[in-house]
Amino acid sequence: MKSSDETIVRFAPSPTGYLHIGGARTCLFNWLYARHTKGKFILRIEDTDLARSKQEYLDEILESIKWLGMDFDEIYYQSKRFGLYRDYAQKLVDCGRAYKKDDAIFFKYDFSNVEIDDLIRGKIVFNELPKEEEVIIKKDGTPTYNFSCCIDDALMKMSLVIRGEDHISNTPKQILMYKALGFKVPQYAHVPLILSEEGGRMSKRFGATSIREYKEEGYLAEAIANYLLLLSWSPGGNREIITLVEAKDIFEIKRVNKTAASFSMDKLNWINSEYIKKKNTEEYLSLVEAYLKDKNFLPADSDKEYVQKVLLLFKDRLSKLSDLFVRARFCFYDDYTYDEDTKEILQRNLSKEINVLAEKFSALTNFNHEEVEKEFRLVAATLGLKTKELVHPVRVALSGKKVGPSLFETMEVLGKERVVAMLKRLIDYWNKGTSANG
Repeated sequence: MKSSDETIVRFAPSPTGYLHIGGARTCLFNWLYARHTKGKFILRIEDTDLARSKQEYLDEILESIKWLGMDFDEIYYQSKRFGLYRDYAQKLVDCGRAYKKDDAIFFKYDFSNVEIDDLIRGKIVFNELPKEEEVIIKKDGTPTYNFSCCIDDALMKMSLVIRGEDHISNTPKQILMYKALGFKVPQYAHVPLILSEEGGRMSKRFGATSIREYKEEGYLAEAIANYLLLLSWSPGGNREIITLVEAKDIFEIKRVNKTAASFSMDKLNWINSEYIKKKNTEEYLSLVEAYLKDKNFLPADSDKEYVQKVLLLFKDRLSKLSDLFVRARFCFYDDYTYDEDTKEILQRNLSKEINVLAEKFSALTNFNHEEVEKEFRLVAATLGLKTKELVHPVRVALSGKKVGPSLFETMEVLGKERVVAMLKRLIDYWNKGTSANG
């Protein structure tokens, strides 16, 4: 038998869609609160909408929660508790607080002022309700949201309900149902909304993609969890990189900011890049190789040693793993194009100078970055060019881009034959006067 003062919180997703940023943050705050207080974290699947609830959504929700580094102590499915809800609805009918009409059961609100001491927002007073009665059991025998939520929160002995502020309007309705049934009312903490950087609602364009999609894009689980933490909460001391293990020791729900959080892709990308950089070589290579193979990006005949050299070349320049699809394509495929913003660099025809460089490179015995750089600078000086006058077009020749990893280290990784072929490709582009982009 659990003690009456045990902390019990829950996350209650509906499997009618994938887990998104807002839901994931609510889940995280509940999990942190439970783990910080050494209490219980319950996962309650609110699958009362039998038509819209899908197994694929449920699977994704459970997988995403686990992927983000959270666990739960118990799991319940509302679809398996319909008989329970009907029994409590009948109790309300029997005591005159509800009535049946057209095979549905309506709850009659006995309204008086309702007030709560929200742990985030402070005192909230509800002076009126939008209606005097509400359906609690529908014609098909399934419960409505407010009623099933009230019954479950009471029977599961929730000590604190942490949920989004969009549920504030449901709170007085549920409290009146609690009182009608003689249940103890839990505490509440309504977390603020997450808005786009422009201050509007989250959308596909502004971060409202599912956790699964962030994973597919190559964001790391610990980075997503870290960023979710910073949406309306802070560890203090201007600290921005913090793990869940560290956070659960200091998390306090009262320190959650009551104003809306602003979602920033730039901030998320920076945090993700920091976690990528923190990986040791073995962890990084294992992670990225698995990701690229899963996406069928690597050619079938890829040499493992070469692949690893390429991946290490980009380690400190990635915001997310999918960046490699564009940035590292030139390392594996010959179909890369010269970006539009490189056209200004390519306006000056240096085919003769690049050809000299290609010939000098072909004669090198040791094609390491030190020897490559030495020969490169010697050629530039001999041709009366500033080093940068040769650097920019050569970088474009190799990658099709204006920026990238260290040029000379890139050439060492690519190898002599591939580098010379890339330089010849640019020479052809100039000499033919046609686009190398097909």
